[in-house]
Amino acid sequence: MKQRMAALSGRIGGGFGREWSGGNAIDLLESGQAYFPALEAAIDGAWREVLLQTYIFAPDATGRRIAAALMRAAARGVVVRVLVDGFGSRAFVRELMADMIAAGVEVLVFRRELRLLPIRRRLRRMHCKVAVVDGGVAFVGGINIVNDFDAEAPAHPRHDYVVRIEGALLGPILAASRRLWRLTSWVSLRRRVRGTYRMEAPARAAGGMRAIFLVRDNLRHRNDIENAYLEAIARARDEIVLANAYFFPGRRFRHALLAAAGRGVKVTLLLQGVADHPLMQHATRALYPIFLERGIRLFEYRRSLLHAKVAVVDHHWATVGSSNIDPFSLLLAREANVAIDDTGFAAELESRLRAAMREGARELRREDWQRLSRLRRLLCWLAYQAVRLATGIVDQGGKR
Repeated sequence: MKQRMAALSGRIGGGFGREWSGGNAIDLLESGQAYFPALEAAIDGAWREVLLQTYIFAPDATGRRIAAALMRAAARGVVVRVLVDGFGSRAFVRELMADMIAAGVEVLVFRRELRLLPIRRRLRRMHCKVAVVDGGVAFVGGINIVNDFDAEAPAHPRHDYVVRIEGALLGPILAASRRLWRLTSWVSLRRRVRGTYRMEAPARAAGGMRAIFLVRDNLRHRNDIENAYLEAIARARDEIVLANAYFFPGRRFRHALLAAAGRGVKVTLLLQGVADHPLMQHATRALYPIFLERGIRLFEYRRSLLHAKVAVVDHHWATVGSSNIDPFSLLLAREANVAIDDTGFAAELESRLRAAMREGARELRREDWQRLSRLRRLLCWLAYQAVRLATGIVDQGGKR
C-alpha cells in the first residue's frame, strides 16, 4: 500500500514538495484549548523567525494573548511576520494591527475588502491557518486565532484540529509560507520586504511518519487538496470517516463517496448541527436523502460548533487542514492541509472523531428526513438551489 501511495504522490501534488516525506513527528491537537498554549509556547521560544498566517485574528482575549506573544518575540529581535485575511480579520486591522506594527511585528493584509471588486475576486480569501517557528516546528489546521467558545454553544469549545509538525515536512511548509508572504507583499506594492529570512528548515528526521503538505491556490495547485481526497476515497476498501464544517461537495466528490459506499466501503460523515451559516447548512441537508439511501451514515454535531476539516481513510491515511468540502474552499480560497500516512496517527484521529459522534452528535436516519414537514424540505431545496447558483457564478460554468 505504501508503494502504491508513493507512486500516486506525483499526481496528488503537494504545493512545494510534490513528494511524501518521511522522518516527521506529528502531534494531533484538538481545539484551541490544546493549540493556543502550544502556539504561545513556540512563539515564546523563538529566537530567529516566526511566520503566522490566519484567516481570522480576533481582537478578543485569545487574539490579544497571541498578539502579546508575537510582540514579545519582536522585542527580542525575532523577525515576526503575520499575514491575515482582509475579510476574516477586519476587526484585527481596526484594533490590533497598529499596535503590533509599532512593536516591530511585520503585518500584511491579504486582499483588503473592497466593495468595487467583482464578487469572484472578493471571494478569493486567504483561508490558511499555518504557523512556522524558527524553521523547526509548524502548526497546520483549521483553528483561527479567536476565542475557542462560540456564543451559540458557550459550554464547550469549537470542535476543530491542528497538527504540530517537526521534521522534513517543514521544508515545503516554510517555502509555501514565505512565497505567500512575498506574493502578498508585491501585490500590496510593498515590493521591498523588510528584514531577511533567518532560518532554513532542518533536513534531519524528527520521527517516523510519512506526510505531504497540500495547498490550494489559483495557479499551479488549484485542485491538489481535492485530488488528494478523491484519490484516497477511490482507493478505499474498508472505511471512510470524514468530518467537515461546511460540506457541499461538487459532482466529482459526491460521486466518489457514493461509489465507495456502492462497493461496500463504510462511509461516515460528521457534519454541523449547530450552524453559523444557516443557508449552507440547509443546502447540505438537501443532500442527505441520496447519502442515506446509499447507506452512508450521517451524524450532526450539536455539542458546540463543528469547525473541523479532517478525514481518515482505511485506518492509515488521514488529513487535517483548513479546506472545507464546499465550492468556496475548493474553487477560490487559499487553503493548506497536511495528509499523513500513519496508522497510529489515523487511529488517534479516528478515535477522537468517534468520541465526538458518541458524546456530542446525533445520527440521522432516512425516517428523520421523511418526518420533516414539507415546508422544511422546501427550505432545504431552495437553499440548495441558491448555493448551486452562487457556485455557478464563481465557477463561471466550470464542471464540478
